Amino acid sequence: MIHPTAIVDSSAQIGSDVYIGPYCIVGADVVLGDDCWLQQHVTIMGPSKIGKANKFYAYSSIGQQTQDLKYRGEPTWLEIGDGNTFREFCTVHRATSPGDRTVIGSHNNFLSYVHIAHDCMVGNHVIFSNNGTLAGHVIVEDHVILGGLSAVHQFCRIGTRAIIGGCSKIVQDVPPFCTADGNPARARGLNIVGLKRAGFSREQMSALRQAFRKIYRSGLNNAQAVEQLRASELSPEAVLFTDFIASTKRGIVAGGKHVDEGEE
Repeated sequence: MIHPTAIVDSSAQIGSDVYIGPYCIVGADVVLGDDCWLQQHVTIMGPSKIGKANKFYAYSSIGQQTQDLKYRGEPTWLEIGDGNTFREFCTVHRATSPGDRTVIGSHNNFLSYVHIAHDCMVGNHVIFSNNGTLAGHVIVEDHVILGGLSAVHQFCRIGTRAIIGGCSKIVQDVPPFCTADGNPARARGLNIVGLKRAGFSREQMSALRQAFRKIYRSGLNNAQAVEQLRASELSPEAVLFTDFIASTKRGIVAGGKHVDEGEE
């Protein structure tokens, strides 16, 4: 299953039923799980641990050293889960500091030219459209959609089930379940379509809508709004939303000029 033009380091650990296509390079200290597929001209460098059934399309470059200028060649790591797809020209870098990791979960879809920088943590079931870009130390939670040509500043977080509009510039945290769009991005409302597709009930969305309005429409600062929300009876989703805002270090994206939190 390894094409004769491919170069595979002797220290690489290759699982069963792995296909390594023409002109691929698999470097030292790479672990490739079962059923992985490398189309052609794919480069995977280590130390990297890659799970099962991942697909890498042409010219993907995975596990290269960080671009951080502080890096001095220390051993750093990349970990990737199962069932991910990396389309053409995707780049994923290892961490910067000794022993640290860049971590990507499972069942994600990264379209062409996506870049995931050093020390990022990406969850499960996310979709990054073409040219979606993460700077270093970004956290992306589960079920996020990142629009094409969008860029996320270092140390930002994007909460679960948020959606980022195309060509957006993210410089602060995006709360869970929200839609963010613009340059710089602003919260435009709840991700109503995404929540409906995920099977959220009317009651769940109503509770999130009330929490969203408290943060973005009440005129209170974030600390005051969080205090009032925590004083009320919250749904599990609203608790997650509130806790995310309470724990932000960079602040959250501002509300849009005409915030539409989504009507039923």
